[in-house]
Amino acid sequence: MSALWVAIVAVTLASASIKAAGPILAGGRELSPRVNAVIALLTPALLTALVVTETFGEDGHLALDERALGVGVAAVALALRAPVLVAVVLAALVTALARLLG
Repeated sequence: MSALWVAIVAVTLASASIKAAGPILAGGRELSPRVNAVIALLTPALLTALVVTETFGEDGHLALDERALGVGVAAVALALRAPVLVAVVLAALVTALARLLG
């Protein structure tokens, strides 16, 4: 087995252990409202981090390419109160068209 596969198995086991630790440690207890509020904010924060890291280049400058165009279209759609699913589909379509034409 190569070092790469050992690393993959180790990361997989660590990830599964971390995911299992929450329910095991919490048991059947109710979480406090403060903890529930923090958990509810994790998804939008992680999604924002993903969008920002994929939109901005490694040096922190905006990459004026298809991804930035797609994010811009999604931002405009959301500003116009479009559903999130519509904004995502529009962003994907604009990005695909920009890649096709560019």
